[in-house]
Amino acid sequence: MKQEFDAIVVGTGMSGGWAAKELCEKGLKTLVLERGRMVKHIEDYPTMHKDPWDFPAGDIITQETLKKQPKQSRSGYTTKESSKHFFVDDTKHPYNEVKPFDWLRGYHVGGRSLLWGRQSYRLSDFDFEANAKEGIAVDWPIRYKDIAPWYDYVEQYIGVCGDNIGLPQLPDGKFLKPFDLHAPEIQLQESIATNYTDRVLTNARVAHITEGTKPGLGRNTCQARNRCRRGCPFGAYFSSNSSTLPAAEATGNMTLRPHSIVHEVLYDADTKRATGIRIIDAETNETHEYYAKIIFLCASAVASTSILMQSKSDRFPNGMGNDSGELGHNIMDHHFRVGARAKVEGFEDKYYFGRRPTGFYIPRFRNIGGKTAQKEFLRGYGYQGGSSRGSWTQVAEQAAFGETFKKELIKPGQWTIDVNAFGETLPYHENKMYLDYNKRDEWGLPTVTFDAEIKENEMAMRKDMEQQAFEMFDKAGFKEVSTYDDGYSLGLGIHEMGTARMGRNSKTSVLNGNNQIHDVPNVYVTDGAAMTSAGNQNPSLTYMALTARAANHAVNELKKMNL
Repeated sequence: MKQEFDAIVVGTGMSGGWAAKELCEKGLKTLVLERGRMVKHIEDYPTMHKDPWDFPAGDIITQETLKKQPKQSRSGYTTKESSKHFFVDDTKHPYNEVKPFDWLRGYHVGGRSLLWGRQSYRLSDFDFEANAKEGIAVDWPIRYKDIAPWYDYVEQYIGVCGDNIGLPQLPDGKFLKPFDLHAPEIQLQESIATNYTDRVLTNARVAHITEGTKPGLGRNTCQARNRCRRGCPFGAYFSSNSSTLPAAEATGNMTLRPHSIVHEVLYDADTKRATGIRIIDAETNETHEYYAKIIFLCASAVASTSILMQSKSDRFPNGMGNDSGELGHNIMDHHFRVGARAKVEGFEDKYYFGRRPTGFYIPRFRNIGGKTAQKEFLRGYGYQGGSSRGSWTQVAEQAAFGETFKKELIKPGQWTIDVNAFGETLPYHENKMYLDYNKRDEWGLPTVTFDAEIKENEMAMRKDMEQQAFEMFDKAGFKEVSTYDDGYSLGLGIHEMGTARMGRNSKTSVLNGNNQIHDVPNVYVTDGAAMTSAGNQNPSLTYMALTARAANHAVNELKKMNL
C-alpha cells in the first residue's frame, strides 16, 4: 500500500520541529521522520534532577565514555555523565577526517534543540550583503528585510530574553526581560562605555523564558538551575520536544516516526518534482518509501547534504540539486576558544541568585564602517562571557580543621571573569564534506568525510580577538589578566553550515531565496546547510526564521498548484 502525505519533514531538531509545527498548523498531513530514538519531554530526561555526587565518578567525562565517544567528547563538556546519553556512539556512527573536524551530534527526537547553547541573535544586512560587497563566494538571495518579520514571529513564540540596544550590526528583537548582569560585568560594561565608542556590553540574548509562559508542554519561567543540556522539565528553554513538536501533534496532522534513516529523496524526471523519500528502519533494517507533495530536509547541514548527495538520478548524477557542483562545499562554523580571564577585586559583599544559564555579550565591532575597518582580516567577531565567585574548594589546599575550617567552607571565593570570542569563518569552496562509498556504516550507507580548516583570515582575526580581550579587561581594572588561544578545528563550534547554500541561480548554488532546490521546487532545505555566509552570531534563530518563512511559502505555492 502506497503511504502518502501532504508533506514530509526529515529531522526533528531546531528546523525540523518548526517545519512540523508550521505545516501541521496550516492543515497539511505531515510525516515527521527522525533517524534516532524517541525522546519524550520530561519523561525521557533521566539526569534532569541529579547532582554531581549522584554519579559514581562525579559529573565528568569518564574513560569508559572516551572509548565509545572519543569524537563526541572533544569539546570537553558534551559527554559528561549527565549528558552523554544525548550524543551518538562514535563506534556505531563513524565519520572520516582528512583534517580534524569535530562533528558533535545527537540522534534522537529533538536532536540538538535539547543540547544547544540557546544564544539567539539576528543576522543583519552587514551579514547578508558582505559576500557581494567583498566578492566572496556568492551573494545571499535575501536581505534582512525579507527575514525580519520571521525573526519577530519566532522570537515571540519561543521566548528570547535580552535588551534592545539599537545596533545596526545586531538588530533588536521581541524580547523578554534579560537575566541580571553580575557586579563585575557591570564594571566591565561601564568601562567599555567610558573607554570605547565602537563597542558595548549587553545581556546575552537567550531562548529562555524569564517571565510568564510560552506555548508548549507547560513551558514556564527559568528556574536558574543551569542543567539545560540534560533536558529541562520546566520547558524554560526552547526545544522541539517542549514546544514545536507538541504544537504539531496537537493539530492531529502529524505522524512522527523515529528510527527512520532517510537516505534518498525520490525524483520524477517527467514532473521535475520529488515524489517522496526512502528510509531504512534502524531497528529492522527494512526499507520503506513514503510519498508527499512537498519535502523539508531539516536533518542538520551535514545530514541533509548527505541525503541530497545520495539522491542520484539521470537528471542529477552528482546528487539532487547539484548542477553547480557546490553541494558539500563551503562548509563553515564559528571559530572560538580564544579570549581572556582575570580576577576581580572588590564586590566581596555581592553574590548572585541561582545558577544563571548565560552571561553577557559584546557584539561585533570590527569591519562595520568608518574607523572599524581592519586591514588584517575581513568580517568580525563577538564575545560571550561571564563572571562568578569561587567555591569552598579553595580551602582544600589549606591545612585548616575544626571550627575555622567550617567557617571558611561557607565563604564565597574570589570573583573571576572570562570572555570567549566567536568569529566568522569565510565560505571557502575547498572546505568540503563528501561521501566515502568504500567505508560504509552498519546500514550499508556511505560515511561522511570532512576536509576543511580555518585559513589566514581567521588566524589573523584570532590575534585581534585575543588582543582586544586583554585590552578591555586591563582598562576595566581587572587583575592578573591572562589571554588564551586554546586552538580550534572546524566543527567544534557545533555550528556546521553552508553545504547546500542559498544563491541566485543553479550555476553557483543549490537553493533559491525561498530555500527551494533551484530545479526541484518542492524540496526545501532550511537547516544550516542553506547558509550562504556564517556571520559571527549563533545561527539557530536564523534557521528557525528561515524554516517558518519557507513553510509559509510552501503552503502558499501548494495552494496555487505550483508544487
